[in-house]
Amino acid sequence: MDLTHSQSNLSLGFLSHSTATAPPSTANLNNNRISINDDSISFQIDSRLREASNPISSIPLQLLEQTAQNCRKIENNGSIDEKEGVAEHTKDTDDADEREVNGDEEVEEFRILGHSMCLKRRRDREDSVSSSSTTAAKRGFFDSNLELRRCAVRSWGNQSLRAADPEIFDIMEREKQRQCKGIELIASENFVCKAVMEALGSFLTNKYSEGMPGQRYYGGNQCIDEIETMCCERALAAFDLSSENWGVNVQPYSCTTANFAVYTGLLLPGDRIMGLDTLSGGNTSHGCYTPNGRKVSGASIFFESLPYKVNPQTGYVDYDKLEERALDFRPKILICGGSSYPREWDYARLRQVADKCGAVLLCDMAQISGLIAAKVEECVNPFEYCDIVTSTTHKSLRGPRGGIIFFRKGKKPRKRSVLLNPSDDNELYDFEDKINFAVFPALQGGPHNNHIAALAIALKQVATPEYKAYMQQVKRNAQALAAALLRRKCRLITGGTDNHLLLWDLRPLGLTGIIFTLCSDLLKYFLLRHRINCKFPRRPSLLSDYFMIII
Repeated sequence: MDLTHSQSNLSLGFLSHSTATAPPSTANLNNNRISINDDSISFQIDSRLREASNPISSIPLQLLEQTAQNCRKIENNGSIDEKEGVAEHTKDTDDADEREVNGDEEVEEFRILGHSMCLKRRRDREDSVSSSSTTAAKRGFFDSNLELRRCAVRSWGNQSLRAADPEIFDIMEREKQRQCKGIELIASENFVCKAVMEALGSFLTNKYSEGMPGQRYYGGNQCIDEIETMCCERALAAFDLSSENWGVNVQPYSCTTANFAVYTGLLLPGDRIMGLDTLSGGNTSHGCYTPNGRKVSGASIFFESLPYKVNPQTGYVDYDKLEERALDFRPKILICGGSSYPREWDYARLRQVADKCGAVLLCDMAQISGLIAAKVEECVNPFEYCDIVTSTTHKSLRGPRGGIIFFRKGKKPRKRSVLLNPSDDNELYDFEDKINFAVFPALQGGPHNNHIAALAIALKQVATPEYKAYMQQVKRNAQALAAALLRRKCRLITGGTDNHLLLWDLRPLGLTGIIFTLCSDLLKYFLLRHRINCKFPRRPSLLSDYFMIII
């Protein structure tokens, strides 16, 4: 093989050992191109401008495998003989430029395109001795430094939180004491079990798993796929849903993200949505404007939202006005559910309204998902009427912080209003692909695998009789507290509660909810004086005239 350049006076040739006995001249170099049959080669460098008094002979080289039993000895005339019993040459990738000396020869190891090679050449004996000692010293120094670095990394990686960051550890300990000893009961919070916390703090957080099970962007997700598949199966089982009629996505980081994924998957920018007004107890992710018209949430920024409200006298949702506004506004998604609504929802009436205006019916059951899963008495099931159901996972479900989306699959039923919404009897739901694509890659990156594993643990507990007993007691506690407050002439919005929260109207006392919640000493005194064993939230919200109590 001859590597020459038309504009250069130098040429570089590779010669096999069979032709290395007599280095070829420049004139006949091109005629000696033959294939190289083994690892032994010679460099031939030629210059047409070199002086005759300073000839340049060919430089014999030998390329060896990383491990070789037999090495060839290079003689002065360029011929190669076999030499048996040469020590095996093995090396670590970190020692890529290390040189070894055998007798009067030097072997230099290096890597080409990821392959380890050896370069053998002759050198003087005194140089060989000095090189051997230098190499040994260099190797010893390198090994010493490498071991020090490894020890340092192990020490850093295995430190406890107390040792690694005492400041954060101290703050966390104080927060733990506050949760254990304080008056704490907020609709968006709960106390998870030890198994859930162990999963959240596990090594699952190390793995990147973009995509759906079986369709990941990265390798090594076999175990992650099993965990997420199991989590989906347990989510359907927790709410008694058939996998033929319902699908689920457990990757959303929160319920707000879950709601926005539904909008993104089913709507175009500027399409219309309709949910409960925030000041009436709705959630900002359903669309929210301030009194001066400022758009608060992404749902209102990217989509056109119009809220419906509760009756100001009764506190109940005014379904007649809701239907009237929906037929005028014609939303593509009608949303039910809220953050601060203490009564049951009339899902059957909402289904009728959605069919009349041609809307998808979405239920955000974030606050009451635990009651629905436990099938607490008189708790209506939204899955019987809604097309899509979203929820948080960290409230009454007692799981990790996150969101979840349930969506219908299979064949669509005939619309109740065939004249307004004619449909084919064989029409199928198309939510699955649209929602999954909206979650990833449209809105999110890799799912939080530690969260999904923790959610699977929580959903397994949801299916137990113990969890059902727990949720039944939660509802009884809320009703007992409501009755105790009513006996003391306290005004409750809607006059009571059907779930785990209630709204206490503080306007007759000349107070607002924010002021009252900040006066923790006054609140404790009130509870002790009236012997009410409950917990109150510190929840600043737009419901400033009410004080919300969640059991």
